[in-house]
Amino acid sequence: MTQERRGTMMIDYRMIKAEELSEDLFGEFIRHQNVTKCWRKVEGSWQIMDIAFVDDWNQEDYEQLTESLRNIIALGGMVYGAFQQNVLKGFVAVSGELFGTKQEYLDLAEIYVSEELRGQGVGTRLFQKAGEWARAKGAKKLYISAHSAVESQAFYKRQGCVEAREYSAKHVEKEPCDCQLECQL
Repeated sequence: MTQERRGTMMIDYRMIKAEELSEDLFGEFIRHQNVTKCWRKVEGSWQIMDIAFVDDWNQEDYEQLTESLRNIIALGGMVYGAFQQNVLKGFVAVSGELFGTKQEYLDLAEIYVSEELRGQGVGTRLFQKAGEWARAKGAKKLYISAHSAVESQAFYKRQGCVEAREYSAKHVEKEPCDCQLECQL
């Protein structure tokens, strides 16, 4: 476990075990995001477009997330969390199976920070932990099928992400509006 001070608060970072994963773990996690602008690729060129919606999770979304995170761990991946006073405030998940034509990618399957802690470095620290873990597993790059909101894309750019050289058809089919990114490790 790693402990870091963020302003006046302490954040504990640690691996999350499969048996800890339940909807209760996310009881005080706030996914809420007001989206007003998104990136879209139009005729081969990236453009910012006025696309407004509220992104939030309901009970079913949390159930699916919990099952997905358990599956990631069961298949050799990892889930890492950021906790404030033992309450989950951020998490990242990386798959355990290399893919791509050169078998150089690991999938950064999830990364989220609770609304009240965004912009305070928690996401950056989780992204770094994901990269360290992926590199130790033999990956050369993280693959990210990332939310296209302008704020989300700004975060990934700050982490050194660029458009993926090789798109994952599985991700494009599942989330056609996501931006397909990669990060060299």
